[in-house]
This record gives sequence, structure tokens and C-alpha cells, in this order.
Amino acid sequence: MARKTLACAVKCGVSIMARGLIPWIWLKRPVYIQARFSYLHMKYLFFSWLAVFVGSWVVYVEYSSYTELCRGHECKNSICDKFQKGVIDGSACNSLCEKDTLYLGKCLSAKPSNQVYSGSWGDMEGIIKCQMEEDPHYDLGAELEPRKESASFNRPTKGTSMEKFKEMVFSHLKAKVGDQANLADLVTLVLGVADSNKDGQISLSEAHSAWALLQLNEFLLSIVLQEREHTPRLLGFCGDLYVMEKVPYVPLYGVSLPWMVELWIPASMRRSIDQWAAPSWPRKAKIAIGLFELVEDLFHGTFGSFLMCDISAAGFGYTERHDIKVVDARRILPEAAFQEVMRERRCEEDSDCMYGRDCLTSCDLTKHRCTTEVTQPNLAKVCSTLKDYLLYGAPSDIKDELDKQLYACIALKGASEQMEMEHSLILNNLKTLLWKKISHTKDS
Repeated sequence: MARKTLACAVKCGVSIMARGLIPWIWLKRPVYIQARFSYLHMKYLFFSWLAVFVGSWVVYVEYSSYTELCRGHECKNSICDKFQKGVIDGSACNSLCEKDTLYLGKCLSAKPSNQVYSGSWGDMEGIIKCQMEEDPHYDLGAELEPRKESASFNRPTKGTSMEKFKEMVFSHLKAKVGDQANLADLVTLVLGVADSNKDGQISLSEAHSAWALLQLNEFLLSIVLQEREHTPRLLGFCGDLYVMEKVPYVPLYGVSLPWMVELWIPASMRRSIDQWAAPSWPRKAKIAIGLFELVEDLFHGTFGSFLMCDISAAGFGYTERHDIKVVDARRILPEAAFQEVMRERRCEEDSDCMYGRDCLTSCDLTKHRCTTEVTQPNLAKVCSTLKDYLLYGAPSDIKDELDKQLYACIALKGASEQMEMEHSLILNNLKTLLWKKISHTKDS
């Protein structure tokens, strides 16, 4: 009996304890759910705040970058103010400042001092380039393209005769391209462009514009190569603002992606995307032949030699017929002008003798001055840029030979005694190899 009573007491005690625990558990569960909900809520708020912060920062950076790089209204106001005061004149002035038929569209600027816009002029599409005040960071580029003189439009001075202005142009071009036998022909071409209204006379305001433009490598190259069709046509100018023909396909190869996307794409994937977006191989071959012909025109051309100091895909484009065009020639400059500046440049090592991305000379440690001969000729740098572009998808029957010729091309040295002969031989071999493969196709 006592045992039954004890067992019953234990059983009842356990039952009472169980009944006491159940309400406690149910009481704790809402607290747990509430804590869980609060945690998720805080997590959601944190990531929402982080997204807003990052988005705002990106917008701020983009806006700041845009307002610094894209100052077309300032450029237009400055140019038109000088035009209305009679300081400058040119074929694009009336359309820009009075008729409003020359329109600055999308901003393409990469530097605040060099304003670049796509735009339209009546029914023509073009690229509008305008020079702003000098960049506060002085470099070799600033020395070769002096901004102070060109921006002030104070030369030639009032009272300068036509003959005197012609002498000024002659002396300037002689310093730029060297003492060429046909320098007078180049002067005639420049004066023909300066006479914007084609009345046979160059007014003082037209002379101010022409003199300012002559300080720019790109303008000079467009005149030197105007009959070779490797540069876009000059459509018009006003002061040192000028309008070039628009090139339909830019860059030479590759896809332009937003910078945020670029940060996360591996180099190997980027190359694959670029190759996927490139034209068919026969068309790539035609584009490459055009680039080799450009090198030929610049190497001991009609008006001296020019150096290509930034051979990147962004500096070139092509037309619907796959003809090559130079879209940024600021770093293509006369060899004579380059050598004059490098001769005076102080250095401690070879890297101090670099101009642009691709023009390197050596440092003479006995004088601590840069030498004047580039270590690689234009052709070697072009071949290096084109190697992967041309070899990808190349026909199997010429791929090995093409690879061999490109590597021989890349190995060219600027200071070699046999460089000119090797240069011509490799250039002809590459053009012949490519042309034979595509000459029977519609892409030729």
C-alpha cells in the first residue's frame, strides 16, 4: 500500500511539473520568434543602408567625374565669345555660335583639357574636339603641344602681312617635321585649310585659328595624311575647336563596358569577350592591312617620319568597308619634334625617357639626358597590339607562318643598323601573306 502511494505521488509530481513547464515553453517561443524577426529586420536595414550608401557614392563619383571631364558649354561659350569679338574665325563658327546647327551631343572626353563630343552638323555626324585651359600637371605632352600660346589666340599680331604669316607657318613646320625638301607643299596645304571661306585671302581672325590648330599633333597629322584616308576628314573649325568625320566602329577591337563591370571581369574573360565581338577573320585581316599601310605612311612619309606613341585599340576605328581610321592622333607626333624634346629631358634611368605608353628611349647616364632614338619602331608596336587579334580564328594553313612573322615583327629594334631593311621586309611579308588569303573574298 505504501509503495502504491509513493508511486502515485511520484507520478502526480511529474505530471504537475510537466503541466507547469508547458506554459513556460509557450511563453518562451514568442520571445524567440520576436528576437529572430528583429535580427532579420536589422539585417535588412543594414544591407538596405549599405546599398543606398554605395549607390550614392557611385552616383557622386560619376557625377563629379562627368562635371570635371565634360565642360562643353564652357568650351562653346569661350569660343563663341572670341568669335563674336572678331578674334577668331573659321568654317564652323557661324554654325556653332549663330545658327546653332552645330550641336555638341554625347560627351566622350577622357581628359578635362581635351573636350571630345559626338555631335551633328546639319545632316552630318561628326566628332567635335575642343581644347580647354592647360592641364596643371605638366608632362612631355604639354611641352609638345603648348596650350598657353594656342589658347590666347594672340598670334599672329595685328598688322602681320600674308607673307610674314607664311614665313611663321614655314618656320613652325620646319621645327616640327624637320627640314623637308617638300616643306613648301605642306605650308600650301596648311594655308589652304586656314582660308576657311575660300576667298583666296586669310584674315587675321582666320590666321589666329589656324595658328592655334597648328600647335596640335592631331590637326597636323590630318593635313599630312589627308589624301591617304587613314585619318577622318576635317569638316571644319572655329578657333582651336574642330570637327572631324565620325568613324562608325570604335575601338579597333573589343567591347566598351561600364567601369563597374570592368572591375569584376578577369583578363582572360575580357579577351574572350573582345574576340567574340570582333569581325570575321577576313575582315580583321583587311583592318590589319590598313594599319600596316598607316605605319608605312608614317615611316619616312611624304613629310617626314612620325612616331606612334600610344598604340591602343581605343585610338583606332574602322568604317563599314573595314578601312582603318585614326580616331585619336594626339600621341602620333613628328619624330623631329620628339627628338628635340627628348634631347633636353633629364633622366636617372630608362623609364624616365618614356612618352605616352609606347615611345621609350634610353637614358645616357654619363650626361643624365635621354637619347633620341626609340627602342622599338612603330611596326613592332603595331604587331604586338595585333598579335592576339589576328591569330584568333586565323586559317590553319597560314596560322603558323603568320605567328612566325608577327614574332619577327615584334622583335624589331629601333636602333638596329639593319632596321630599315628588316622593317620593309617584314612589313611586305605580312601584307602579302594577309592579302593573298583574302584577295579572292568579298571582304577584300
